[in-house]
Amino acid sequence: HVQLVESGGGSVQAGGPLRLSCAASRYVLSSHCMAWFRQAPGKEREGVAAIETDGSTTLIGSAKGRFTISKDIAKNTLYLEMNSLQPEDTAMYYCAAQGGYRGYCYPNRADFGSWGQGTQVTVS
Repeated sequence: HVQLVESGGGSVQAGGPLRLSCAASRYVLSSHCMAWFRQAPGKEREGVAAIETDGSTTLIGSAKGRFTISKDIAKNTLYLEMNSLQPEDTAMYYCAAQGGYRGYCYPNRADFGSWGQGTQVTVS
């Protein structure tokens, strides 16, 4: 059973930064593709960023140039650093672990089988 616990959400003014954390085991962080997703009210859950076991990253859409995904295996933590936040970034943010090796690491919801409970980010 993969346990993921997000933290760091909150309310922030437009243009400000926020860093999300996701606690996970060292085994999961070192052996799984990990990703961040978000879901705004009334919208589908969408992928934001992914990080491969070797540390290579993929950012999606508006996350490019503003967000950074990283992991610190020694601290058992996955991060999402967000800058220049805008009201449209308001959503529940989830971290997730890919379900099994697939040969690629991309934040496609159907490929991820383990999810945290989410942390709310509100930008005003």
